[in-house]
This record gives sequence, C-alpha cells and structure tokens, in this order.
Amino acid sequence: MELTGQSALVTGGTAGIGLEVARLLAREGAAVTVTGRNAVRGEQAAATLGVRFIEADVADLASVESLVRRCGDVDILINNAASFPGALTVDQDVASFETTFDTNVRGAYFLVAALVPGMIARGGGSIVNVTSMVAFKGVPGASTYSASKAAQESLTRTWAAEFGPMGVRVNSVAPGPTATEGVYAEWGDTNDELGRTLPLGRTARPAEIAEAVLFLASPRASFITGSTLHADGGGAAA
Repeated sequence: MELTGQSALVTGGTAGIGLEVARLLAREGAAVTVTGRNAVRGEQAAATLGVRFIEADVADLASVESLVRRCGDVDILINNAASFPGALTVDQDVASFETTFDTNVRGAYFLVAALVPGMIARGGGSIVNVTSMVAFKGVPGASTYSASKAAQESLTRTWAAEFGPMGVRVNSVAPGPTATEGVYAEWGDTNDELGRTLPLGRTARPAEIAEAVLFLASPRASFITGSTLHADGGGAAA
C-alpha cells in the first residue's frame, strides 16, 4: 500500500492499459479517478475497482477544464488517453489527424499545465505519459500516432527539466503492441504481426504495461525523471 494518502488521475482509464493502471494504483492505496468518454464503461470500471469516474474527452479543452475543476488535488497523473489511427500518410484524413494531436498532445499538455501547480504547492508529484514503441521505431501506417507520441516523449524531457526542481517527476512508458480491444479495433491482425517481430515474439498483456507505469509513479522510482521505460518486448533492441 505504498500509495496510501495519494490521489491519482488516469485518463483513458476505463479500458485496456488505463484500466489495469487504475487497478494497480487502487491496490496500492491511492484514491483513483479514471476518465473516459463512455459513461457506461466508466461506471462499470468505477464499480469494479472502487474508483471514481469522471466523464471527459481530453481532445476537448472545455472538457479538460471541467475535469480539472471536478477532480480536485492530483498527486499522480497518468496521461494514458489516446487516439491511435492506422493509415498510410497518403491516406490520412485531416479530421483524424487533428483528433489524434488534440488528444495525445494538446489535451495532455494543458491537463499537466493545470495540475502541476497543485503538485508543486503540495511538495511534489509524479506524471507518467503512456507513449508507444512507434515513437522511436518506424512502422508503416503509424505516422500520425507515432508523431504524436514522439511529441509526448519530448514533453516528458522538457517537463522533467521544468518541474524537477520543485519535486515533480515526469517519465514515460513506451509500450510495444498490446492486446487491447481498442488496438485490435483499429489495427486488427497487424497488432499480432508486430508482436511476432519482437524478440519476445508476442504482444503484451495490458497488466504488464501497467506494472511499468506503477513503478515510475511510485516512490520506488524516486530518483528517476525525464526517462522513457521501453516496455516493448525488446522492440527497442531489434
């Protein structure tokens, strides 16, 4: 129960990796709030895990502002909400491109900007950005998603430098292909094909990625900031 007394916010926390992160944070004693756009799924997650659900769309700045007002103090922020379209560059439509950057970059950016002052005032905090293996590895069809996640990793380093002197740590977890319903809905069999190319030869379970997030969010990572943990089955090495 190493997170007892701390409050945590997990965006995109009603399914997949985010749901497993919320499960682990709650298990370790944190008071957890999860967000998502699907109210039914959110209420189910809240009932199952014993956490609070706030309906929010981080692609919408008005929704982000409402979330900040409603969630209260946050000691641990997990930026997990993501849009992950699969399209070759020549086929990428503008609307999907904009939604991806509004969700993965702009929404996370202004959520951090709004919550960090409270962390600083309370003496510290931890932010973990869930990025992706494709932020550093070229994968056809992932141009928009990969660029947005590379931006998040750049923000991780900048925020670590900006907020570290005030006791706020900022890190990233970069998952490889992970077996979630959302990913399969967008990428289909390509997800498994990517998994088979990894040194470990398979896709990840969401709970495996959640363990990496928990580590970086916890006091066990107290001297780690500005880093990216590659939870990618060896993708960074191949």
